[in-house]
Amino acid sequence: MKQYNVGIIGATGMVGQRFAILLENHPWFNVKVLAASPRSAGQTYEQAAGSRWKMTVPMPESMKNMILLDATADIEKIAQQVDFCFCAVDMKKDEIKALEEKYAKAECPIVSNNSAHRFTPDVPMVVPEINPDHIEIIKAQRERLGTKRGFIAVKSNCSIQSYVPALHPLRKFGITKVLACTYQAISGAGKNFETWPEMIDNLIPYIGGEEEKSEQEPLKVWGEIKGNEIVKAQSPQITTQCLRVPVSDGHTAAVFVSFENKPSKEEILQLWKDFSGVPQELNLPSAPKQFIHYFEENDRPQAKLDRNLENGMAVSTGRLREDTQYDYKFVCLSHNTLRGAAGGGVLLAELLAAKGYFD
Repeated sequence: MKQYNVGIIGATGMVGQRFAILLENHPWFNVKVLAASPRSAGQTYEQAAGSRWKMTVPMPESMKNMILLDATADIEKIAQQVDFCFCAVDMKKDEIKALEEKYAKAECPIVSNNSAHRFTPDVPMVVPEINPDHIEIIKAQRERLGTKRGFIAVKSNCSIQSYVPALHPLRKFGITKVLACTYQAISGAGKNFETWPEMIDNLIPYIGGEEEKSEQEPLKVWGEIKGNEIVKAQSPQITTQCLRVPVSDGHTAAVFVSFENKPSKEEILQLWKDFSGVPQELNLPSAPKQFIHYFEENDRPQAKLDRNLENGMAVSTGRLREDTQYDYKFVCLSHNTLRGAAGGGVLLAELLAAKGYFD
């Protein structure tokens, strides 16, 4: 695979820091540009983010002395130096939308961790093992934007990446309704226990906007391209409840599901074991060897024990059993800042690179 020069827009935030860690020794992607807010621009990465560094591993040596550019004022300068950028900025949604389109129109493709464009009809929202074909909508998006290279592709919300992968191979049985209760780590809010001591020994039963995303985003992921847009799937019916819990990393979901044609427990377990997708076929660098792992133990998966499975890119499931109200219930876990955020973004970029979208 050829080498690509990349930028990280929003490099000082928690997801931007995670991008930096993941890209430090990436076999395909070389970080050439770091950008952040105007107040950080002109400083080295170490000066701007050093005191706010939230990763458990040190800042990459190769990036410490890189001078941060202004994410909003230096778009043309950034676009000239890179093949594409990862975007993880902390701004208002309409500001993010406008910013990402400016990069795309400057012929700089954007792989976004942000939610702003997830429901733009011609922007693919991709979980690479589930709907890799959605990247084909980029042709229509480029026509709308008037670009040759530039486009926007996004990854989905971190919470749905715990349970949608487990549901996906079961769709052949006609999923009719889903109830998912998610128990979400504090890193999903860009915080740790030092910066959010109120979360110690606490649980908050509300995360703004999260339930709407968790109910609607799976339907776009399961949708199909019709003309110049991605049309959402009409089913299943999904209802969710999302809670913030005192866990550093790892989103857990308690899932209840009903089917038109109820499968056996053995069929479900076999489908989970066998499920793989295009990232596994292409042997993409960040792809887990086995996407879904099932734990037989009653007390697994656990965030502390299992979130880093396959470098945090696998999904863990457990406690599959029949239910009195639904057909089945089970538990899922994924690492929210790896599979759910930066890692999912890197895997999406690898898919786009392998399919020639940055050339």
